[in-house]
Amino acid sequence: MKRIDSRRRAFLRAAGISVALPALPSSAKIVAGQTVTEETRSDRVAPPRRMVCVGNEFGMYPGAFWPTDEQLQDRSSRLLDPLAPHREHFTLFRHLDHGVKGGHFAVHTFLTGVKATEAKGMPEAGMSLDQRAAEHVGSQTRFPSLTIGSESGLHGGCRMSWTRSGTRVPPIEGPRELFAKLFVDGGESAKQQMLDRISFESSILDTVLEDANALSRRLNSSDRAKLDEYLSSIRDVELKLTLDRKWQHISKPNAPIDPPVDEGLTKDLPKIYDLVALALQTDSTRIATIEVGGSFAASDLGIKKGYHALSHHGQVQENIEQLVAIELYQVEQFARFLERLRSIREPNTDGTLLDHTMALFGSGMGNANSHTNHDLPVILAGGGFRHGRTLSLPEETNQRVPLTNLFVSMLQQFGVETDTFATSTGTLRGLESSQS
Repeated sequence: MKRIDSRRRAFLRAAGISVALPALPSSAKIVAGQTVTEETRSDRVAPPRRMVCVGNEFGMYPGAFWPTDEQLQDRSSRLLDPLAPHREHFTLFRHLDHGVKGGHFAVHTFLTGVKATEAKGMPEAGMSLDQRAAEHVGSQTRFPSLTIGSESGLHGGCRMSWTRSGTRVPPIEGPRELFAKLFVDGGESAKQQMLDRISFESSILDTVLEDANALSRRLNSSDRAKLDEYLSSIRDVELKLTLDRKWQHISKPNAPIDPPVDEGLTKDLPKIYDLVALALQTDSTRIATIEVGGSFAASDLGIKKGYHALSHHGQVQENIEQLVAIELYQVEQFARFLERLRSIREPNTDGTLLDHTMALFGSGMGNANSHTNHDLPVILAGGGFRHGRTLSLPEETNQRVPLTNLFVSMLQQFGVETDTFATSTGTLRGLESSQS
């Protein structure tokens, strides 16, 4: 394994850059001559923060999703009733959106806050919430994030996750592929290919550091400060390469279940949720997104018309009933996921996996029938926040609170030091940590 030589380390330290490996849950550490196992390590390390974002392309039928005034206290409605066992563990938000228009062509803004075509010059440049959190985690886990969805659908694939450069993150398309990614080692050939790639990138970094070192001797204090800013980004690359290399020498966890088969998104949704729960439990990742798109087969629920066609119900009651049946199934599976997270205890704590996992459920579409993107259906469960209520925000245009304010609060809860995200104006007032 290629090592970072003393010259490079000295240069990095001189620039205020340190390379420190975090505790990796799947490997033992040697401290003061003693082996520290996972059991003893967990006595000293607080459970990590996690984030799961679930969205669909067509929103929720407003007449079945939003509670009436009489139901508001209990957050009860036809579509919310499957979540009744978790009422004290989630918050329902009213009147949150991104202030964008465009119908289906704006659905991809759910986790970004801005249209991809309008993202230039904005903070994070159209990056999605999950990928911003994934940057914070880096290679502390084997997978900084997992994006699960489909490459087929209304707009030709999952469009919920976007990198800092505005590139769509391609999805893992089914439980079989997700299972293999989590539990099947690729063999020595695949491992060597990855190590060769890491070595190549390290050699590029060597050259960059040498050039920066030579340049710094000729700079005045002002320019040297600019160089220091540049070197701060080098720190992230250095750490990522170091950890990426380390992961190639750590075996994946043993699979606690048999490999699943792909049967289409509708039938696969429960399997995907179960695998995401396992990914969080094994600390293979701390961030996941699941998108339910146009590939959702309504026929698997005994419904003859397609999901997209039913979302344009035209106020025909028969169409509405079938659409609500599709959406009810999605909420039921999300409720089942929350129950699964609540059933998993965190080692050496009084908490559960849900206590340390922010589970966001919603859509970039408010009403598919009218092609509107306002008043988005948004639920946040778990993650160490105080829940058990509906948080109604101002509906008036001049007082509206952007959904991205919620994302700032989530990022801060996740440990990211930031006060902004895309179009945000601050954190979301009224949403409080359970520790405050």
